[in-house]
Amino acid sequence: MKKLIAGALLMGASTLAFAQPGCGVGAMIWKGQSGIAPHVLAATTNATFGNQTLGMTTGTLGCQTNQSVQSMAMYMESNIDKVARDMSRGSGENLDTVAVLLGVEEADRDSFRRVLQDNFATIFPSSDTTSGEAVDAIVALLEQNESLSKYVAA
Repeated sequence: MKKLIAGALLMGASTLAFAQPGCGVGAMIWKGQSGIAPHVLAATTNATFGNQTLGMTTGTLGCQTNQSVQSMAMYMESNIDKVARDMSRGSGENLDTVAVLLGVEEADRDSFRRVLQDNFATIFPSSDTTSGEAVDAIVALLEQNESLSKYVAA
């Protein structure tokens, strides 16, 4: 049983190692430290306290954000199920609304829809995913995309 728990913790920690803590209390506590351990601890702290979304929405806790991300976060709060449904299909008015709120230009909308649909399992890893977790995942994905990162830049 101990080996099973240790294995689960190791897998969880290795997954968190690739997540970018970016901002939030965890990133502030472990700021300036390099290596995998501080990175994992920062991401774990953010996940434990669920503060990164608050920071992104309000522009606090070391998070830089823009009005469009704040608007998307507020929309996701009350429409998460509809957005998830549209995202899984790669189309729909709720997914289009998210694109409009982020200011995604018409020329980039197909790419936007495709990135979100292709990464649905990352954005919504479980049925218990909160809107804040989904927003964090969307922002992280868009930040990594060369043509779409401009829509979530602070």
